[in-house]
Amino acid sequence: MIAPVLQTAVYVRSPDRTQVLLIHRNKRPQDVHHGKYLSLGGHVEPGEDVLTGARREVYEESGLVTADLALRGTMLWTGFGPRRLDLLCFVFRADSFDGTPHLGNHEGTLEWVPINDMHSRPMWDSDHLWLPMVFDADPRPFHGVMPYDGDRMLDWSYQR
Repeated sequence: MIAPVLQTAVYVRSPDRTQVLLIHRNKRPQDVHHGKYLSLGGHVEPGEDVLTGARREVYEESGLVTADLALRGTMLWTGFGPRRLDLLCFVFRADSFDGTPHLGNHEGTLEWVPINDMHSRPMWDSDHLWLPMVFDADPRPFHGVMPYDGDRMLDWSYQR
């Protein structure tokens, strides 16, 4: 049995829907994600539901307010990172927002990245397997599982 840490990932699209706001985790060399591009999001706090946590994280990390979040899927990573964490992530897409994003935070800098160019950014290799489902037209959410051995993906499967 696992007891995963709950997380959120929010992919905020530009008004013309051609770009996505990502954080380049470039400010803390000890960060397990150092050098990689990630969505906005993070851990769900005690007393929060995942939607509230997702909105809070987007606001904290970018200054944007996102009212309408679409649940695109869930990802379960087991044995991830040096601490071999089990992580259950609720993956959202935000197609609208209020405000102007700031430049970043203590973890990294924010950057609008063309969706069609995301593959050229440094990311976890495994992200490229499920990211297309965040942006496709299929309304069904995906539910994936991705066992890791530290920083190495072992397997991948999903259902929709």
